[in-house]
Amino acid sequence: MPMNVEFINPFLVSLINVISTMATMDLKPGKPQLKNHDLAKGDVSGLIGMVGPKTRGSLSITFEQSLILEIMNKMLGEKPDTINDEVTDLVGEITNMVTGGAKNLLSDKGYDFDMATPAVVSGKNHTISHKARGKKILMPFTHDHGNAFIEICFEDAQ
Repeated sequence: MPMNVEFINPFLVSLINVISTMATMDLKPGKPQLKNHDLAKGDVSGLIGMVGPKTRGSLSITFEQSLILEIMNKMLGEKPDTINDEVTDLVGEITNMVTGGAKNLLSDKGYDFDMATPAVVSGKNHTISHKARGKKILMPFTHDHGNAFIEICFEDAQ
């Protein structure tokens, strides 16, 4: 399956939906780009693997600290000073919700996959290691409180 807009868009739409529904915040999507290294662009990332009959790949969602703390404040009414266990739990939940939303949108198009449990990594200059050996597409999102990034990496199942 080629890396195409039909496949990527549901993840972008899903992230925008989840954040606007749960945190009443609007993320503005930027321009997609290819990424050729493993360094994350933010402070905390949720990474989830997906495997299906036609494809395998992974998705990560990375947030800058200022943005995820504001999302947490809006969703849960708590605003810690730094990324803690509650924040990483929230990132895992958001990653699950976004992937689940995209899975629903994609099943209408005939794509099907199973989702793994998300792993969450945090810290300055942390790395994201995608399981698939495909191209990595990076999609930036902006907000007044900071940036978020989706990375999608898929390989064709042989």
